[in-house]
Formats: sequence, structure tokens, C-alpha cells
Amino acid sequence: MRLALASAAVAAVALTGCGMQIPADPEGTLDRVRGDVLRVGATEHRPFVELDGAGEPTGSEAALVQAFAERLDADIAWETGSEAELADALEQGELDLVIGGFLDDTPWSEFGAATRPYLEAPAADGTVEKHVMLAPLGENAFLVELETFLHEETGR
Repeated sequence: MRLALASAAVAAVALTGCGMQIPADPEGTLDRVRGDVLRVGATEHRPFVELDGAGEPTGSEAALVQAFAERLDADIAWETGSEAELADALEQGELDLVIGGFLDDTPWSEFGAATRPYLEAPAADGTVEKHVMLAPLGENAFLVELETFLHEETGR
């Protein structure tokens, strides 16, 4: 046990000494987005995301994303499509975030990292639905920034 603790302490000091930030974004998502463009995929799932023609998505998740972009001083480049199309684009690095009323048991979690649930809502069958957003896998600094924002906004 002592050896494990000592090894962890040495590793922490070594990582601090080499200038590595934890959490990190291997692809630099947070740094690239900050002050520039947040690429967001949206699929319709009312009332969370509503797509009404040529305008930008609306709904509660779209509003949260707009506030998150403002926090990062970023503009939003919206892309709409099916869950499958957007999950693939996220996995390919073409999107930074995907929204669409996703739940914590989403089958798309192999394509993107699900946030912690930011909203719990009652379902028609009496269960509770836990809503999440999808971010790029491994981009942990971006995910932490998003989850911190969601917690501040929703209290979850």
C-alpha cells in the first residue's frame, strides 16, 4: 500500500514538472474552441432540441449550448442530422458536441463521451430519464469544462 501511494506521488510530481495539464485534451478541443467556433450537432428531440426549418436549433439543450459557447467566447456552427450521422461525425472529430435529448443509457456512448446527467425528468412510464450530452472521447479538459458549466446552470 505504501509503495502504491509513493508511486502515485512520484508520478504526480513528475507530471507537474513536465508541464502536463490534467485533465488534458489530446486533440486540443477546449483550446481550439475557446475564442473561436464550437461545432455542435443537433438532432430533433422535443422539447430539448427543436428544428424548425432553416433557423438555428431551439429548445432547452440548444439554449444551454448557446450559453456554454458564450462562456467560451465562441460562435456556434450548427450541423443537423440523425443520431447516427452526428455520432459518426463526433467520432471522426468533425463535431465538438452533440445534443438531442440523449439519455445516460444512450447506445451512442461508444462514439462519444456522455456527460454526467444534467437533468432528470419523469418519463411517461413513471421512470426517471437522465439527460446527457455527447462530447469527443478522450477530450477530458473539454468534458470537464462542459460538465462544470452544466452543473452551474442546472445544479446537477
